[in-house]
Amino acid sequence: MRSVRVGLRPLLNFIVICVTLLSNNMAVFATNRRPNIVLILTDDLDVKIGGMIPLNKTRKLIGEAGISFTNSFVASPLCCPSRASILTGKYPHNHHVINNTLEGNCSSMAWQKSQEPSAFPFLLQRYAGYQTFFAGKYLNEYGSSEAGGVEHVPPGWDYWFALERNSKYYNYTLSVNGKAQKHGQNYSEDYLTDVLANRSIEFLQYKSNYRPFFMMVSTPAPHAPWTAAPQYEGRFNDVKAPRDPNFNVHGKDKHWLIRQAKTPMTNSSVQYLDNAFRNRWRTLLSVDDLVEKVVKKLEVRGELENTYIIFTSDNGYHTGQFSLPLDKRQLYEFDIRVPLLVRGPNIKPNQTCQMLVANVDLGPTILDIAGFDVNKTQMDGMSFLPLMNGKAQNSTWRTDMLVEYEGEGLNVSDPTCPLLGPGVWGCFPDCVCEDAINNTYACVRTVSPSTDLQYCEFDDNEVFVEVYNLTADPFQLSNIAKSIDQEVLEKMNHRLMMLQSCSGPSCRMPGVYDSRYKFDPRMMFSSGGPRISRLRQTLK
Repeated sequence: MRSVRVGLRPLLNFIVICVTLLSNNMAVFATNRRPNIVLILTDDLDVKIGGMIPLNKTRKLIGEAGISFTNSFVASPLCCPSRASILTGKYPHNHHVINNTLEGNCSSMAWQKSQEPSAFPFLLQRYAGYQTFFAGKYLNEYGSSEAGGVEHVPPGWDYWFALERNSKYYNYTLSVNGKAQKHGQNYSEDYLTDVLANRSIEFLQYKSNYRPFFMMVSTPAPHAPWTAAPQYEGRFNDVKAPRDPNFNVHGKDKHWLIRQAKTPMTNSSVQYLDNAFRNRWRTLLSVDDLVEKVVKKLEVRGELENTYIIFTSDNGYHTGQFSLPLDKRQLYEFDIRVPLLVRGPNIKPNQTCQMLVANVDLGPTILDIAGFDVNKTQMDGMSFLPLMNGKAQNSTWRTDMLVEYEGEGLNVSDPTCPLLGPGVWGCFPDCVCEDAINNTYACVRTVSPSTDLQYCEFDDNEVFVEVYNLTADPFQLSNIAKSIDQEVLEKMNHRLMMLQSCSGPSCRMPGVYDSRYKFDPRMMFSSGGPRISRLRQTLK
C-alpha cells in the first residue's frame, strides 16, 4: 500500500500543476477575448413623447450602467428602410429600400442578392469569427413567397428565429433556421416578446464559449396591434398621450399633408390615440422583462463585463402631434428621433452624449467593436465607439446627417373616404391621412455646438421647404423657410444635394456648421431652385 501512495503523490502534484496552468490560461483567454455584442431593437419606440418612461429596468440596466445618446436619429422614419440602414450602414438611396413593400425592395430578391452579402452580420461571422444569433422581426416582407419564403436564411446567421412579415404578438409563424414554426394564442407558449426572451436565454446558455457572439433581438413592441401580456393589461389606466405644445394643433405653415389634418381632433380620435398610447406602454413592460433576463443571464455566466448591450428603435412615433392621430413617416422630431442606450467594456456609467449619431452608424460601430476595419466596407455611417470610450475628438465629429423618405399612396380612392381621391394612405380615423405619394422629402438634420437645425425639401409641385430652429422652437411649431437668411438656404440646399448623392466616405464630409466646411457655389444646380431626386429612381 505504501508503494501505491508514494506513486500517487507525484501524480496528484502533476494534476494540481496542470489544473493551475489551465486555469491561468483560461483566465488569460477570457481577458484577451474580443467582446460580445447584443443589439436589442424595438419597433416604433419613440423617445420624444415618453416612450422610455415605462422601461425602468432598461434605463437602469443599460442607460445608467453606460451611456445615453440624446441626439440619435434614423435615416428614414419607417420600419423596412430604417432596418435596412441598420443592417447595411447605408442611407436609403444606397441600399434602395424605399418602403415596406416588395415593390419598394423590402426583403426582395434584389435586396437579398445585392445587400445581404455585405450586411454587418455577414462580415461579423465570415471575417471576425463571431457566432451570430437573430430572433424577432427582420424586414416587413421577410418570409413572403415571392422572396423565398421562410426557407430563406440570410447569409451571416448561425442561429435564425425570424418572424414572418410584420409585427404580431400571437398567431404568427417563425422561421427556425429555415423551417416554419407556427404559434397560436397561448400566452405561456406563444406571446412573441417572451418567446424571443426565452430563445435568447437558450442561446446564451448553449452557445460556444470559445468564440465571441453577436446577438440581435428584434421585438414586436410597441408596434401595432399593441397586444399586452395578460399580467400587464391593467397597467397605466390613467395615462394619456402627452399634451405637448404641438399636440392637436394645426400645422398651418407645413406641407399640405400636415395641413389636411382636422383641428381640433374629434373626441373619438383623441380617445382612440390615448388608448393606443396606453397599450403601447403596456407592451413595453414585456420588453423591459426581456432586457432584465438577458442582462441577468450574462451576469450569471460571467460575461456581462465583456459584453456591449445596445438598445434602440427603428423609428419614432406620433400620437396627435399636429393633429395626426397615429403613425410615423413624418420628418419631425417625434418620428425621426430614437432612443440609443449602450453599456459595455470601457464605458463609464451614467454618461450622456450630445453628439449626433444615426442608425447608419450602428453597423460600423458593431464592426469596430469586433475589431473589423470599417474602411474595408462601403458603409455610409461611422463608428461611435470613440464617443463611448472617451477617445473621440468632439471637434472632428460629424455635425449633420441625411433623412430621406419616399411617400406612399393607394392607386384607388379609399372607400371609407371617397372624397380624398387616390394617392393617399392611412386615412384613419376621421379621414385624416398619414401619408401620400408626394409626401416624399429629404432633410439635413444638423446638431453642432452653435446650431440645432432641420432643413427639408419636398419632391412635389410646390417644391415645398421646411426649416426649423430647434434651439428656439423644439416642438417645430414655426417653419422659418421664408424668413431665414437666403445664404443659409443656399448652403443647406447644396449640402442636401451632396448628401443625397453621397456614398461611403463622402457621406461623412463636413457639414455646413462644421468649421471644416467649404461651400462651392459651382456645385449648385444652375437653375430651377431646390430639387431632390426621388428615391424610387434608384430602383430603375
